[in-house]
Amino acid sequence: MTAAEEGVIREAQRQRPDARHDPRLEWWRDARFGMFVHWGLYAIPAGVWQGEAVPGIGEWIMLRRRIPVREYEQLAARFNPTAFDAAAWVDLARRAGQRYLVITAKHHDGFCLYDSRVSDYDVVDATPYGRDPIKALAEECAKQGIKLGFYYSQTQDWHHPGGDGNDWDYAEATRDFDGYLETYVKPQVRELLTGYGPICLIWFDTPKRISAQQSRELVDLVHELQPECLVNGRIGNALGDYAEARDNGFPDALVDADWETPATINDTWGFKSGDHNWKAPEDLIRKLVDVASKGGNYLLNVGPTAEGVIPQPSADRLLAVGAWLERNGAAVYDTRPGPVQGAPWGRSTVALDRESGQPRRIFLHVFDWPEGGRLEVPLPAGLAARVSGAALLAAPDAALPLEPAPQGLTVRGPAQAPDAVDTVVVLDVRPDGRG
Repeated sequence: MTAAEEGVIREAQRQRPDARHDPRLEWWRDARFGMFVHWGLYAIPAGVWQGEAVPGIGEWIMLRRRIPVREYEQLAARFNPTAFDAAAWVDLARRAGQRYLVITAKHHDGFCLYDSRVSDYDVVDATPYGRDPIKALAEECAKQGIKLGFYYSQTQDWHHPGGDGNDWDYAEATRDFDGYLETYVKPQVRELLTGYGPICLIWFDTPKRISAQQSRELVDLVHELQPECLVNGRIGNALGDYAEARDNGFPDALVDADWETPATINDTWGFKSGDHNWKAPEDLIRKLVDVASKGGNYLLNVGPTAEGVIPQPSADRLLAVGAWLERNGAAVYDTRPGPVQGAPWGRSTVALDRESGQPRRIFLHVFDWPEGGRLEVPLPAGLAARVSGAALLAAPDAALPLEPAPQGLTVRGPAQAPDAVDTVVVLDVRPDGRG
C-alpha cells in the first residue's frame, strides 16, 4: 500500500459510521468534481520575499520565512484585485464541468477574504479594494447553478495571538487557543453561514491541537446554522461528514467511504510566479476518472493572481477537462465505483438504479486501448450474464460485439483507440429480477 493510499484509508476509517447512509451527501457523491480556489494576500509576493524565492507552496510563505505579523499584514494595503470577475470565475468552473466551488474565506495567514465584523483584518476594512469578493461569488454561484463552499482554517492562524502555528511572534505560554476558538473562530463560522445564502460545505484544515470536544462543537455549530451544510474530515478527531485524503493523495484501490482528494494543477495552491510545472490535461482527466472509480471526489485547485486573474494555463487545462466531460460526463457524474477494479487497461464506474440499487450501466474507462480492439472485461458470472449490450459512449447507436469469456466478457471494439485519453465503453445491464 502506498503512502497516499494509507492516508486516504486512514482518513476514510475516521468517517462517522452513519455517514455512508446520509442522504445529505447524495449531491456530493453525484458531483464528483469541484473547484478549489486559494486566494489571499500571499498572491502578492507570489513565492518571493525581499527578492528571494521561498521554497514550498505559495500560501505558506509567511510561515516558511517566519515573516513577522506587522510586516506581513502590510500586504493588505497593496491588495487591490481590480481584475477580479466573479462571473468569469464561476463560468470557468461551470465550463470545466465542476459542480461545486470552495474558496479560502480564511487561510492560515489569518487574512479574511470576506467582510468580517469580528476582525478588521479583512478584504473590506484593510485593503484599497474595499469590496467583498465572497458576496459576489455567492451571487454568481446561485445564478450559474454552482454550489458554494468555504475553506476556513480553524486551528492554524499565524496572525492571531491565540491561533496555532506562529511561534516567532507569540510565545506558547501566552497562547489562548480556547479563547481564540470561542471569540474568533465560532463567530466567524457563524458569519459565513448566515451572510451568504446556502453553503454546501465548510472545508476545515490542519486540525493539529484542536480537541475532540472543540471539533464536535464546530461540527454542531455548522449543522445548527445550516443543517444541509457538510463538514469535511479535516475538522479532526474522527469527525466530519466525509473523509479528506492527503493533498494530491490518490489511493491504489477502492476506498469504502465517502472521500475527496484536494489536488493542484501545478505544484502550489496559492499563486506562485515561478511555478510553471503544469500537469497535462490528459493527466487531470485520468485522475478525475481514477478518483471517481474508487468512490471519491476530485477538488482541483486554482490560485488566482493578486489582480484577481486565474492563470491562463490553469484555465486552459480546466477547459480541456470540461470538453472531455461534455462528451463523457455520463460516465463520471451520478456514478459510483464500478465492478471492475484493478484492470490493467483502465477504470470503471457504474450508474445505479436509485430505487433498487442495481447496476443500470457500467462504464469502462479504457486508458490503454488493447491491441486489435479486443477488450477483456473481468466480471462476476451473474453480472456478466445480465449485460445486454455494449457501445462506445461517444457512439451509442453502434453496438459493439460481445462474447462470453472465462472471467467475464470480451468486447470487440475498433482496432484503434477512439479517444487517446480515455475511451468509454458502456455496458447495458438488465435487472436481475429480484425485488
